Formats: sequence, structure tokens, C-alpha cells
Amino acid sequence: MTTGHDCACAHRAVPPALENVTVVANERLAEGVGLLVLDAPRAASSVAPGQFVHLRVARGADFLLRRPFSVHRAHGERIEILYQVLGTGTRALADKAPGDRMDLLGPLGTGWSIPEGIAHALLVAGGLGAAPLGMLAEELAGRGVAVTVAAGAPCEERLIGRELFERVARRFVPATDDGSCGARGLVTGVCEPLLAEGSFDMVYTCGPEVMQRIVAVQSASADVPCQVSLERLMACGIGACLSCVVRTTRGVRRACVDGPVFPAEEVLWDPAESPDTH
Repeated sequence: MTTGHDCACAHRAVPPALENVTVVANERLAEGVGLLVLDAPRAASSVAPGQFVHLRVARGADFLLRRPFSVHRAHGERIEILYQVLGTGTRALADKAPGDRMDLLGPLGTGWSIPEGIAHALLVAGGLGAAPLGMLAEELAGRGVAVTVAAGAPCEERLIGRELFERVARRFVPATDDGSCGARGLVTGVCEPLLAEGSFDMVYTCGPEVMQRIVAVQSASADVPCQVSLERLMACGIGACLSCVVRTTRGVRRACVDGPVFPAEEVLWDPAESPDTH
């Protein structure tokens, strides 16, 4: 089974373009977490699972650079973006109201690969790592692939994307730090016994990098291919500024163009492993 980006993908690659978009809704999901719905016909019709858009949130000195956001869902002429309020850009995004206008560049990046013939996929989400996995879960289920989702969060309120995952997945396995929903502890604690069941053809994961690294090791031990979605600072989004490099067995790659999704076996998690290849 192939695991690289030459696999059959969810959609034909479409060149990015600038699009003026309108806020349809901006809903608070949990403390500091929101769901932004944008009227974005071109992006909605062309984005593939795992790709992202670059939003110009506002104008002014604090917003010279666009902010990258994974597309959580795309339906009709709308896209949905999950975000966590962490800095100037996301604080401004949280203030957006229906009718507000922005522009975006997208779709950008290389998304998830869906090999032909897979029957059962395990999706592992850590916190806001659920963002790029929502559209993937829908795509897989639509293709008749059985989906199991393992999701981790600090508490039940922060199990982001739960409603969508429970709707499309065969099985939803939560883990929370405080034990308020599902197993008490980290999502990696439920991932390992799931993999031991031996029924998965592919693992897809997104979340904190330390979590993804553990999931990658667990998947390799279970002899299941794994894809990871890595977060990096992305100033330009088109591969020109080299601010988002990822060190891999194929040399230095750019997360905004060659990723953000990579085959886990190619990622050099430890900088000391990096070859002198550019």
C-alpha cells in the first residue's frame, strides 16, 4: 500500500486564488474556541481534506501577514474553520460578526492521501487537531470507508468536532485529562489498544507534535501506515519565505506546499536526525 502523496486523493488539485468572503456565523464552542462559517464558493468547491486557507483577518500593522487555518468542513458554498484564541489574529477573528468581509488565499497545501482499497481508517485528534480531520472523516465515510475516531481534550467541553465525528464515524473513542468523558488521560493511551485490534489500514493524526510523534511510533509498531498534519509558522503560504520547513528523509520540505500532511515515516522528529540535504 502506498502512503505518499502519489496516492488517490480526495479531489483534483486546484491552484490557489484570492477570494473575497463573507462571515455567515461565528459561534463560541468552548472557552477560547470558535467555529467560523464563511461564504466562500470557490474555496468550498475546490478545497481537499487536509488543505488550508490563508485569511487576511483585518487591516493594520498587526495584520500584515495572513493567518493559516485548516478547513474543518466544506459544504455548498461555505467553509467552516475551527480556531482557538491565542494571539492578535485569532482575537480579531473571534470578534467577527455575520456580514463582515475578509479575503482569503486558497486552497493551499497538500492534504490527506486516501489510498485505493482501504477499508478502515483510524483518525487521532488532539484538541484543535480535530480541525483538518472533520472534512476527512466525511470524505472517508462517503466513500464507504469505516472510520474510527480517537479524540483527546482537557475536558468534555473541549472535545471539538465531537458531533460531526459521532455522526459519520463507526466508533468515537474520547479521552479527557480530567476523565469527564471517556478514558482518563491522553488520547495516545486509547490509540495503542485500538491499533492492537489489528483492523486498520491507515492512521491519520493531527494535534500537538509530541502527540503525533507517539501516534506515529504506535502506528509503525502495529505495521499500519500513518499520515501526520504538522503545524508550522506560515508567513507566505506559497513556499517562498521558507518559514515553515519540516525536516524529512527527503530533505527539507515546506509545510505550506509539500505539507502540511506528510507520511509519518518520512518526518525526522529529532533535529539531530536531519541529513545535510536542502
